[in-house]
Amino acid sequence: MHKDAVVGDEDCGIERGRLEALAGLWIAGTAPEPRFDAITQLAAHLFETPMAFITLVEKDIQRFKAAHGVDISDTARSMSVCTHTIEGADVLVVPDMREDPRFANNPLVVAAPFVRFYAGAPLTTEDGFRIGALCIADTVPRQFDERQQRTLKLLASQAMEQMRLRQKEIVRSTAMNFSDATGLALFSINAAGLIEFVNRAALCLFGYSHDEMIGRPIDIIIPDRFRGAHHAGLARVLAGGSTKLIGKTVEVVARKKDQTEVPIEISLSIWNDERGVGMGAIIRDISDRRDRDARLLRMANQDTLTGLSNRHRFENLLQEVLSANRAATVAVLDLDGFKDVNDSLGHTVGDALLQAVAVRLPSVLAADVTVARFGGDEFAILLPEAGTLDEALISVGAALSAFEAPFDVGGHVFQVAATIGFALAPEHGADAEELLASADFALYRAKQAGGSAMLMFDPEMRNDSLARRAIQDELLRALQNGELVLHYQPQVSLADGHVFGMEALIRWQHPQHGMVFPGAFLPALESSSLALPVGWWVLNEACRQAAEWLAEGLPPIKVSVNLFAAQYRASTLVQHVVDSLEKHGLAPSTLGLEVTETIALLDDDHAFAAVRTLRDLGVGIAFDDFGTGYASLSSLQRFPLTTLKIDRSFISDMLDNPHDAAITRAMLTMGNELGLETIAEGIETEEQEIALRLLGCKAGQGYRYGKALPAEQAAALLATAADDQRAKRSA
Repeated sequence: MHKDAVVGDEDCGIERGRLEALAGLWIAGTAPEPRFDAITQLAAHLFETPMAFITLVEKDIQRFKAAHGVDISDTARSMSVCTHTIEGADVLVVPDMREDPRFANNPLVVAAPFVRFYAGAPLTTEDGFRIGALCIADTVPRQFDERQQRTLKLLASQAMEQMRLRQKEIVRSTAMNFSDATGLALFSINAAGLIEFVNRAALCLFGYSHDEMIGRPIDIIIPDRFRGAHHAGLARVLAGGSTKLIGKTVEVVARKKDQTEVPIEISLSIWNDERGVGMGAIIRDISDRRDRDARLLRMANQDTLTGLSNRHRFENLLQEVLSANRAATVAVLDLDGFKDVNDSLGHTVGDALLQAVAVRLPSVLAADVTVARFGGDEFAILLPEAGTLDEALISVGAALSAFEAPFDVGGHVFQVAATIGFALAPEHGADAEELLASADFALYRAKQAGGSAMLMFDPEMRNDSLARRAIQDELLRALQNGELVLHYQPQVSLADGHVFGMEALIRWQHPQHGMVFPGAFLPALESSSLALPVGWWVLNEACRQAAEWLAEGLPPIKVSVNLFAAQYRASTLVQHVVDSLEKHGLAPSTLGLEVTETIALLDDDHAFAAVRTLRDLGVGIAFDDFGTGYASLSSLQRFPLTTLKIDRSFISDMLDNPHDAAITRAMLTMGNELGLETIAEGIETEEQEIALRLLGCKAGQGYRYGKALPAEQAAALLATAADDQRAKRSA
């Protein structure tokens, strides 16, 4: 390469860096500013010149940031004397501009202000780029010695310092504007614990004015009972100690100006500067969240259908008893033949029967006994202080006797029997999980023996889970022999009755026992290694059936399948779903995956990411039986959902129970505000459908629209529904 070309490239690089440095100071293209006038006035005074300037040399323009002694506008860079100044690192001195061929014809020389003398010191950044000049000028020729040049360079460095200060002020002003625009309350305090900074949100949160907070101790927002701990922690940090709170978000209580208290979420930070230790805090008012969480906590501890404690609350109470080394008996109770009631008379009658049981059971037991509903027709009883077999038999026998009298429910009279398994602590279990498992073993054995009885746990039961193992072995054969089938329950639009989806539900066509419903085998299936192969079979079979219906000319629908916990955690979930869709030529939008809240709340980042990937592909993701688990609002926002399915326990009694109606309304509103599709389960009557429509529910599922049907009958239902829709449109 030619030498001149190399030099040219180097010059271009320097000029590019110089312009970038100028831009980095956020001063290019700006108008004159008074803050620079003092420097030009001082320069003119020190050197006794009539004119002094601070200029910035931009790409094509020389811009005047300050001008003393003359009113001058920005000029083209081509006529700029300062352009020559920035080409060298030292002061440029021109004793007589008329005698210098570079400037003799310059408009500033031959016309007003008729400059004859010029001296300029470059404005140099910390990186060595010269962005402009501080210069002085006179209308007569003069000399400028080395001492004067050094003084001019010192003034130029002061001009640069002002530019750097100006840049910092812009940053500070931007930060202030940002802090006042955010809804988060921001604080900083000094080493003495005095407030030095608050933003607008902090003033609004605590009710003070700016002057009422600045300079005051941070104690003004700390309740009296917490001040001792606060002072001790602050003193430890100021003495060079550490605190585990830095970088963490914690929930505490703060005090407002009116002395009321507010729950807050606070994140602390700490730094050291020339004044010592400083601390900052980011604060969020969490009053609304606390209120929501309190409501959800009540829902998490109470069975909404019966008002009894739920499993979560029961296990906590049991663990408290066991942790105190107290004797206790736990009984698990199951109604015999309850599924027949549901299947023959519907869930409304079944739920009413469960409520009647929930009223009668506590009435025959002591006041300190806790009765809980675990779900379905399963109840649990905690008998504190009942540590011997005789004591347990008395109370458990009383519970069993509660079923001797018939139940009169909604015009139906039921002679209901129950089966009870019970276990004693500490002999049969040292913790809540083990003791409940022991009672479950006993219940299982009692039902195996014919039911309608009570049975105490025997340690041999734990080692002999032959019954469950037998079911698992039979299920393996069922999978291999094609005994598992899917039935399909319609999901409809409440606005016009249009069938838009089918939920695929597993059934077992047992060669000896006939059609077996999932309640009889799902617990054994879910706890075995068969959960994955059966789950993948359900997924593939549902996709195959959906494709077959499309090929038969039936209208497109979404087919939903329920995921087992093992599938949710499987690393191959995304691949299995994608493979099934591709194999049967289905779009992702034709498939929905349903998970229970309990499964969805498993702490598994990989599973969460997999579900998000499927949601992003277009697969529907639903919370099944929403409202019966322990999901908080924050987890609901975090989980990649498209659909909420409101549990039938809320729907069945919403017309008579304002509490259920209010919860249903709240869940519908929440789902709509989160942009989720909401499906109400268990709709059985026209009145329920109308009430749900009025509450804003758009979709439903239940016996009103059809039970779960074999594929052929489901296809006929789809065809009939399509014909009805065409008839409505043509009418």
